[in-house]
Amino acid sequence: MRKMLLAALSRLLQGPAAAGRTASRVMVASRNYGDFASEAKFEIKPCDLHRLETGPATTAVMTRDEGLQYYKTMQTIRRMELKSDQLYKQKIIRGFCHLYDGQEACCVGIEAAIKPTDHVITAYRAHGFTYTRGVPVREILAELTGRKGGCAKGKGGSMHMYTKNFYGGNGIVGAQVPLGAGIALACKYFAKNEICVALYGDGAANQGQIFETYNMAALWKLPCIFVCENNRYGMGTSVERAAASTDYYKRGYFIPGLRVDGMDVLCVREAVKFAAEYCRSGKGPLVMELQTYRYHGHSMSDPGISYRTREEIQEVRSKSDPITLLKDRMVNNNLASVEELKEIDVAVRKEIEEAAQFATTDPEPPLEELGHHIYFNEPPFEVRGPNQWIKYKSVS
Repeated sequence: MRKMLLAALSRLLQGPAAAGRTASRVMVASRNYGDFASEAKFEIKPCDLHRLETGPATTAVMTRDEGLQYYKTMQTIRRMELKSDQLYKQKIIRGFCHLYDGQEACCVGIEAAIKPTDHVITAYRAHGFTYTRGVPVREILAELTGRKGGCAKGKGGSMHMYTKNFYGGNGIVGAQVPLGAGIALACKYFAKNEICVALYGDGAANQGQIFETYNMAALWKLPCIFVCENNRYGMGTSVERAAASTDYYKRGYFIPGLRVDGMDVLCVREAVKFAAEYCRSGKGPLVMELQTYRYHGHSMSDPGISYRTREEIQEVRSKSDPITLLKDRMVNNNLASVEELKEIDVAVRKEIEEAAQFATTDPEPPLEELGHHIYFNEPPFEVRGPNQWIKYKSVS
């Protein structure tokens, strides 16, 4: 009672100004958390076209729920990659490790445009796609640390993660592209109206096997979207120094192509929707170039500043960051408040910390399981170890 009287006396002495401030806080809270727009329409950058009369839409409608989901997913991937960087520098993650921060709009936009029953195969910068395809953060980080709870039981590491309708994570430069065409061939053979998205980088774009795959895919009219994630550098070499033509979307020649702003999740979403519909209609494959940027070096062994400047990286962060772009759109169009997005940030950080705790405490797989999971649905058999006297049992 005494506290209540003191509080009332304090308000009385402060006069109407305090009451005004309280009312103002209530009004701000009401404006931030109530009466949001359910959707908004945005102008997006037109795509460059190759052998196409019409292209993807130049406007995109995004609902509030979609925006919040895209924001959370991209923020989760960003924080997961930063945590991976930290664990690598602590020597908890070892071996090859290629991080995806900066390119989040690509995997999130692609996943927003296709169906869960469609298929995705990519190169070794695979953590983002592994997450968008449905693998929890804790299983991704546990795979990176080589633990039993990883999505590949701790045997795949950074470059070899898999889940339903996601085929990795492939370590050989460009080799996933013909595999993607094979998946697309299966889609056509079984006539399930499914497509395959086969991704590769600008560094792999000069591989001969990619052009061989284009030829087969065009001949057989395979439902495959060939996606070149052009992040400007193949390892430490800029695209201008590595390719006589940097118009990667035209590389299919006889295959239609699109060049897309890969830093804008809505541009990516609308372009992939267009491409998916094109492929499902039986017209054959399509080549897409996503112009994007990686903030880290090629891999964790690359500091990323010997062939580009810190100023260049900072300029991309300040002008083209995919998360900041989405955040500004949502706030400026009353789809979300700054406070609400900050709450998502806090929740994401908490999820990442809990996942990292799991990834550093989960046990490593036992040695006797080294030969497991070589084949699917086959009887157990023996696998020779480092010498002929060591045998491991392989269980499907």
